[in-house]
Amino acid sequence: MSLSVDVYVPRAEGGIEVLDIPPGCSDVAGWERWRTEVWGSEPVRSLGARFLPRLATEDLTVAPDEVSALIAECDLIRTHLARIAEHMRAEPETGPGKSPAEHADDVSRRLDNIVDAARRALNVEGGIIIW
Repeated sequence: MSLSVDVYVPRAEGGIEVLDIPPGCSDVAGWERWRTEVWGSEPVRSLGARFLPRLATEDLTVAPDEVSALIAECDLIRTHLARIAEHMRAEPETGPGKSPAEHADDVSRRLDNIVDAARRALNVEGGIIIW
């Protein structure tokens, strides 16, 4: 299974509406095991990340007023891809079959998907769900 990133908008009567993924966009935010092995890992937590590490224990909902902070967190994580990739290489599930550069590229593509969804959310005054 894989994690999905979706945009939602709050409904006036309460609750939320999850929006369809536009053509040409991807909703992939990583494999299910990435909850702990990547997003909730020590290298990501040590950066002071506060959104993505929550995936280690629960689905992530980012309120509309926090979407810009999620984008900033993704930018921060991106600057430390080499360290995260080395950690992934040491993990038995994600590990030795790929080079650090391949792991870094995998994480970078997932961050691209999350940031793309976050920008779409900003355009509609919505939030993000990663589940």
